[in-house]
Amino acid sequence: MNGMTKIEVRPAHPVEFEAVAGLRWRWVAEQGGLPGAGRDEFVREFAVWARKNAATHRCLVVVREDQVIGMGFLAITARVPTPLAFSRASGDVQCVYVVPDARDGGLGGLLIEAILRLAAELGLERVTVHSSERAVPAYERHGFAVSPKLLQAQARPRLSVGGPR
Repeated sequence: MNGMTKIEVRPAHPVEFEAVAGLRWRWVAEQGGLPGAGRDEFVREFAVWARKNAATHRCLVVVREDQVIGMGFLAITARVPTPLAFSRASGDVQCVYVVPDARDGGLGGLLIEAILRLAAELGLERVTVHSSERAVPAYERHGFAVSPKLLQAQARPRLSVGGPR
């Protein structure tokens, strides 16, 4: 990162959701994914989705010289109330991405920090992330750790309707 280049990490403005969608498209393409829809259609639909889900999926962006070069989402999920706390929620970090020519300069870490600050401001009880192997050290540097109590299973369709047999 050049000291003269203006870098900003902040919540995305709704007019930037198309740029965020372009980053999402680029990320999937880099992973070798073959998108089902055309890029223009995806960008349009993603922007609609992002606007519709803005309350539960907070998007933060990295902007360099007025260009969106990174993104990350904090997905917020309401939790079941307890007698001690009626209003409860947790968060999940999703879709953290920085364009290849801006990687390894700390911008991903700035996004993670901004997402964790937002989670704290919202009073979230915990924040999880499903990370790529390459990004695990970055998350660990920002306080993420393996939890023996947080388990994961693959959803699978039910073979029969009507409950267990």
